Amino acid sequence: MRGVYIHIPFCQQICHYCDFNKVFLKNQPVDQYIESIGDEFRLMQEAGHSFEQVETVFLGGGTPTALNVKQLDRLLTIVAHFVDVESLREFTTEANPDDLSEAQLAVLKEKGVTRLSIGVQSFNERLLHQIGRTHSTDDVERVIKSARSVGFENISLDLMYALPTQTVKEWEETLDRALALDLPHYSAYSLIVEPKTVFYNRMTKGKLPLPGEDAEAEMFAMVMDRMNEANRLQYEISNFAIPGYPSFHNLIYWENSQYAGIGAGAHGYLGSHRYANVGPLKHYIERLASNELPIKNTHEVTRKESMEEEMFLGLRKTQGVSIPLFEQKFNKPIEEVFGAPIEKMQKQGLLQVKDDRLYLTRNGIFQGNNVFEQFLLED
Repeated sequence: MRGVYIHIPFCQQICHYCDFNKVFLKNQPVDQYIESIGDEFRLMQEAGHSFEQVETVFLGGGTPTALNVKQLDRLLTIVAHFVDVESLREFTTEANPDDLSEAQLAVLKEKGVTRLSIGVQSFNERLLHQIGRTHSTDDVERVIKSARSVGFENISLDLMYALPTQTVKEWEETLDRALALDLPHYSAYSLIVEPKTVFYNRMTKGKLPLPGEDAEAEMFAMVMDRMNEANRLQYEISNFAIPGYPSFHNLIYWENSQYAGIGAGAHGYLGSHRYANVGPLKHYIERLASNELPIKNTHEVTRKESMEEEMFLGLRKTQGVSIPLFEQKFNKPIEEVFGAPIEKMQKQGLLQVKDDRLYLTRNGIFQGNNVFEQFLLED
């Protein structure tokens, strides 16, 4: 495995768009959950999964920084027991601007975390309130100043566009504020309304005024252009960075490589299997207390699925898919497997080939999902 994802499901506030496995922090068995993560590491190791070659660790959520200083210290101590933290290429934690204190930053830095991914979403106070965020724009600038003061340089902001009632002008103002912070990495995602969220319930009742496809496309074009002007290169459809500062952990996903998923509701990809852990905290803790891995289900990835995923995931990167590497991996030329859709989409101006790589054109980036569908193989 190349990476380890660790899920921390606790939140002080549930955002209206979030469909990840999460619970309100209050009255939850947080300390017990952290110890269960250590048990899962141990059981995975006993099952023959080695953490010796791990390149990245990513703490996601939920909100990892909802943990207090003592809990964060214990969690990071457990991680360091199983993973050689000092040799990692990258150690990231997600964070919210309003629950990341200087004391937390200090323990994160001391325990080997090298990268912060901060969920900002917007620099518009009205929109922040509307999507269920509790931080202010001042919180963002405060926490970045604090992070830099303790030695963090590798900081990323998550931004969202096509939010309900959001205008193109408001999105431009958010980009202005974000870029003024001069950070090495930015992620920008359009809102996707997922089932079992507050926004989904509102949408089904006709009470979610979204900007519309044209405005969304204009916002996407704006972020690509503005990031390029600021020398934050688009290395993946939704991600922009100065050279040397991509999210190496997320690149593991897009390169269709293997990683462990640890924690309640976490997903992983090991050997030829993708798997998902049980989601409810009680079930997760009970399974581990019984000395049993908390896996809910597994799926054996077929050769056909693996080839499809190589294209879906690889084409998300602006460097695209390596044609020689595809043949080396699957012992078949890419033209033999996907010749027809590649030729079709080249004629449509959605794909191009250069230096033995197949990648999306700018127009192809706008129509990414339609392009990916063309790589579904018949049984």
